[in-house]
This record gives sequence, C-alpha cells and structure tokens, in this order.
Amino acid sequence: MEASSAPQPGLRSEVNRDVPLARPGEFAPLAVGPLRVWPPVVLAPMAGVTNYPFRTLCRRFGAGLYVSEMITARGYLNGNRRTVLLASSREDESPRSVQVYSSDPKDAGEMVARLVDDGVHHVDINFGCPVRKVTSHGGGAAIPVKPRLVAALARSMVANARGVPVTIKMRKGVDDTLLTYREAGRVAQEEGVAAVGLHARTAAQHYSGEADWSAIGDLKSRLSIPVLGNGDIWESFDALRMMRETGCDGVIVGRGCLGRPWLFRELVQAFDGREPERAPNLGEVREILLEHAQALVEFFGEVTAMQQVRKWCAWYTKGFRNSSYLRERLQRVSSLAELEAGFEGIDAAESFPPSALRAHRGKSGRSQKVSLPLGYLDDLEDATPPCELFDAAEAEALEGG
Repeated sequence: MEASSAPQPGLRSEVNRDVPLARPGEFAPLAVGPLRVWPPVVLAPMAGVTNYPFRTLCRRFGAGLYVSEMITARGYLNGNRRTVLLASSREDESPRSVQVYSSDPKDAGEMVARLVDDGVHHVDINFGCPVRKVTSHGGGAAIPVKPRLVAALARSMVANARGVPVTIKMRKGVDDTLLTYREAGRVAQEEGVAAVGLHARTAAQHYSGEADWSAIGDLKSRLSIPVLGNGDIWESFDALRMMRETGCDGVIVGRGCLGRPWLFRELVQAFDGREPERAPNLGEVREILLEHAQALVEFFGEVTAMQQVRKWCAWYTKGFRNSSYLRERLQRVSSLAELEAGFEGIDAAESFPPSALRAHRGKSGRSQKVSLPLGYLDDLEDATPPCELFDAAEAEALEGG
C-alpha cells in the first residue's frame, strides 16, 4: 500500500488533550487600528530575542503581528548605532511593529513620530518590564502605578502616530497588593490607545507560577478596545483555550516560541480548524537553527551573532536525548562551521520530545520583591517622568515584560 503523504499530526500535552480545533467563524481577525491580523496572534517583544532575523523566521512559519524587541527612545533619538540597528527592518517585513521603552512623554512622542516617518505600521510601549534596574528607576512595570503618567505617555504617542495604531503591554501590577491593570487599561483607552496587552502575572511574580488568565477576562469585560492575553501559551491549543475562557481578542506568544518558531505554523493551523502537523525532528531542528544563525550573522556580524547563537542552541535542543552533551559542545561555537560540526553524530530522525512542549526556555525567574524609586508611592497622581536610566546598548540585555 502506498504511504500517505498527509502531514503527521502534532503532539498534545495532557492539559490540551480534548481541546477542540477552532470552528469556522469562531474567532475573528485581530483589529488593531487599521491592521487586521489573522490568526489573532502577536509575537511578544523580548529583549535580545525578537530582532529582525528571528521575526523573519517566525513569519516564514506562520502569520501574525511580529513585534521588535524593546527599543529605548533615548538611545534611538540620540542615534545610538546599536539601537537604530535593532529598530531597523527590511522591505519584506510588513506589517512592521516596534516596541518603545520610555518613561518620558516628550521622548516617546518624538520617537513615535520618527518611526512613523520611517514606515512603521504599529507601535507598542513597554509598561510591563519587571527587571529591577528598570522598575527601580520608575520604568516598565512601575509606570502603571501612576495613571496620570500613563495618560501623558499614551496621549503623546497617539498624537504623534498620525493614525498608526499605538498599543500598550503591561502586567497585572507590581504585586498582589498593588494591582494596576484595570486603571491603566481604562486610562489608555481614554487616550486613544488601539489595544491593550496584558501579561497575566505581576512584576513580583517575574515568570514564576502560572499566569492568571482570569485577569485577562476581567480586563476584557471593562474595555471596549481589543484586549490581548499573554502568559503560558506553550502550544497552539493554549491560545484557543485562553480566547475561549477569557473572551480576549488575541494572544501574545512569548517564551513558548523560543527555539520553536514553528509554533506559529501550528497556531495558523489550529485557528484555521486544522490539526497542527508534527514538530520538526532533530535533523530538521538543526537546519532551522543553522538558517537562524546565518541570518543573525548577516544582521549583526559573526562575532556578535555567534555570542547570541549559544543561547539559541540551548533552546532549540532542549528535551532531546543527550541534549546536555550536545548543548555543551554547541555552547563553545564561534563560527557557522563550528556550529554545523557540533551536530555531527546526532540521530537526525529523533522525534521532537513531548516533554519539551511545555519546557520553559529563557528567563524562568523566581518571584521577587519589586524595587521602586524611593518615595515613588507617596503621590500616585504625580505625572513627573522618572529619570531615564540606561542607554540602548544596555537595554538589549534586559528581559522584556
């Protein structure tokens, strides 16, 4: 009998064993201003990750809105070479999306104006970064503590965007005693923001524990603009469950796609009502990693690119047999030739391991005490921009919100 050429079905974890595929018409395209995004999926901005090479690779596998890593307004306006490179794109990227980091309305507005002049189609602002160096200076997840500052930043960006949609991405709050997402969402909507993304953890949680999807549903019930849910999207079926449980308008995919850009293919298939096909085997993963590494070299140059490739090697190979030995070899590569040689002797036919479906990659993060500026909570109505703390070169080393 002739073998079937139909794609082999993919893996499902136990939590998603009985989740049905999307029904025809069950979900609508995500509307972000004039943009229509199908499937309703957004790549989370992640520092040191969502540069042009990775966004391009993800786009090759699927579809959605692919956001740049966090770009500091101060560095961009000062013409920092590294910042300008990270904010850059190519003609093949459309729609083009950039996430801005700033706590100064003037800088944020000016940066948006320049980005729009440069052809950007969507701008997001980071109100969610939980990193101590950021929050201790009143940035990232500390900004929503002060609704008037949120309003000033949103107002300035929207005014300078000239019709290009502006969105915000935030967390539930600083910690469980200081939840900020409801008021920040309300204020952002009043200032003309096109959509709100909510990572359903507090800054204190960092990336620990489970995301509280109920907060996403709560925010959706309070706003008329689209709400995007973020947190614990490891499989395409998680996205379906989140949208059904919360009523949100789209999902934001973060750590689940690290070393797994084909997740966007699976998302397209699940939202189209088709069973996602199998994940790549180890030999196919090797080819994807080599393609990714080549693109990084072309974008950053070999020295910088190969420094970045080492972390990607760990993410791509996680869960495969003898992966610790393989990663040990790959952690020392300094050229594309060494990277390719590092895979010698592997079992190319080894299937993608089920244990790796929900394996955490990137920052796992323990819970933490969030650092805020001295006296920051004394006057929550204060809209004075906090002091900017770092330039763009430093920002790349931080984890996005």
